[in-house]
Amino acid sequence: MQDLYEDAQLTEEESEESSDSYSQLVWQRFSRSKAAIVGGLMIVMLVVLAILPEFFSPYNLYATALGDSYTPPTQIRFLDLDGNFSLRPFVYKQELEIDPVTYQARPKIDPDNRYNVQFFVRSWEYKLFGLITTDLHLFGLDTDEVRLHLLGTDRFGRDLWGRICLAGRVSLSLSILAAVIAIVIGSSVGVISGYYGGAIDNVIQRLVEVVMSFPELPLWMALAAVIPTTWSGEQKFLVMAFIFPFLRWAVLAREVRGKVLSLRETDFILAAKEQGAGDIRIIFKHLYPNVLSHVIVILTLMIPDIILAEAFLSFLGIGINEPLTSWGFLMKSAQSLETLGQNTWILTPVIFIVVAVLGLNFLGDGLRDAADPYSNL
Repeated sequence: MQDLYEDAQLTEEESEESSDSYSQLVWQRFSRSKAAIVGGLMIVMLVVLAILPEFFSPYNLYATALGDSYTPPTQIRFLDLDGNFSLRPFVYKQELEIDPVTYQARPKIDPDNRYNVQFFVRSWEYKLFGLITTDLHLFGLDTDEVRLHLLGTDRFGRDLWGRICLAGRVSLSLSILAAVIAIVIGSSVGVISGYYGGAIDNVIQRLVEVVMSFPELPLWMALAAVIPTTWSGEQKFLVMAFIFPFLRWAVLAREVRGKVLSLRETDFILAAKEQGAGDIRIIFKHLYPNVLSHVIVILTLMIPDIILAEAFLSFLGIGINEPLTSWGFLMKSAQSLETLGQNTWILTPVIFIVVAVLGLNFLGDGLRDAADPYSNL
């Protein structure tokens, strides 16, 4: 008994001493993965745009301008029509004219009206972080005769670049919240099931098998479709944040249970029991930290799946709706072949979805390799 007590003390002291070296090894291996670094930067960029969409948009995100409906993206230039280079980006005034052959609107450049793109300009007022009133924006023009739309406008004449940044706030926050809920439920259930075993394990695993037997996509669509149309956007957001984890937690619970089964009979767990450590302490002090790296990796890989699922449901009209907006909701305008054929810039939200999914997958792969820094050394 005394030997086990001394071994447990040594084990805890050694684990504390080696925690710094382990974290250093994880960071060193993660930093060597260029794909993971690129993925992390991609996600940081999207998060910044989602947090500050008003700052990055030169025009009011919520005001409609039907006269600018389906305006094509403004061409930012560094070369004028004579081929002279300019250090400052500029735009020409453009007017739409109807092609006599195809009857499609096309921009016509006015070379006599040239305007430089200004940075940190004053424009429409908004509340920064919902608290500070300001009218500072990253870029814009010092004239009202020409409008600067990086990605064009939607059917209501709203700046699509700003709307995409605003939509990222909903898409990213919804996917992160739903993934965290699924991770918390799945990892907790998996640890409890693997640690206690016996009848508790049997009951939990039968529940997990029942949940895993449901087809995900039809059930998501059914649950999202029964949400009352009279609910506010915030209510729909919260309900969808719980719909997505409904089926995702079961797979993680099964994976965590398998890891805990291999850990619960190890020496440091037996030593902790001999010291009189309670179940709660063993679970959260010893078992859960040893599966945390796997949980973090699953979190980064689950978020893109939820982004795609939300985009699909919103595209079908049973997900996020006005006054909220998401990347999938912005894609609803692309359902019309006529609109899609003439206004191809409506598809630009797809680029942001692809960037988010690729960035999270790159980041998740890097974390998965870094979580086991002692392999392939």
